[in-house]
Amino acid sequence: MSLKGHLALVTGSTSGIGLGIATSLADAGANLAINGFGPDEEIQKILGSLRAKNVKAEFVSFDVSDAEKVEEGIKKAKEIFGQPVDILVNNAGIQFTSPTEDFPVEKFDQIIKINMSSNFYAIKAVLPDMKAQNWGRIINISSAHGKVASANKIAYVAAKHGVLGMTKVVALETAKTGITCNAICPGWVLTPLVETQIRKRAAENETFEVEKKKLLEEKQPSGDFVKIEDLGAMVVFLCSEAGANIRGSDFSMDGGWTAQ
Repeated sequence: MSLKGHLALVTGSTSGIGLGIATSLADAGANLAINGFGPDEEIQKILGSLRAKNVKAEFVSFDVSDAEKVEEGIKKAKEIFGQPVDILVNNAGIQFTSPTEDFPVEKFDQIIKINMSSNFYAIKAVLPDMKAQNWGRIINISSAHGKVASANKIAYVAAKHGVLGMTKVVALETAKTGITCNAICPGWVLTPLVETQIRKRAAENETFEVEKKKLLEEKQPSGDFVKIEDLGAMVVFLCSEAGANIRGSDFSMDGGWTAQ
């Protein structure tokens, strides 16, 4: 499944799921525009590992919660690489947990912007070029929480449900073109975000390992975390010609979480 000659932009790709997806796309031959946060030394190390796969890779910094900055960032990527972004993976996200009545309004608004509105901003910015060349792949990273809910996560659950609705709308609007739009809904993946949640729980009760096991038992029948490499492989598949008629779909990769 060669993606050589394509330019992929993955938001939130300096760590966790986003970095894993960027690595898989580079393995398939795509050039990479990565985006996110981190020390310059770490970002340069990531770029070096991607370039070692014989692809072009650059860091494009922009605030995903700001529509104008997203548009500017995507234009900048086009200028740097001399080609338009034709693979977009909307992955950036944050989390905050609290009972609804205590949930800070500013935190709710921030999560909606970063986890959902950012997808719209980026899709809006890449669609003109994708339509001009009649080819594009848009993949939104939603969550098991895009299909089912958990207590104390009102903003995250609302945002991830919204991402699935957005995915279907874009898929319908591009149905007669060479552009596809789909979503992936991971269950628990041992990312820095999830590790923080586990450590928070462990501080209140048990050890990290005990809380990790309990977290999986609560939601994920497989009893194991979803592997980042598996998510990357799914993204590559959806970007390939084999995914040309997969449109508006959402793929659960959650160890059976949403099958219950």
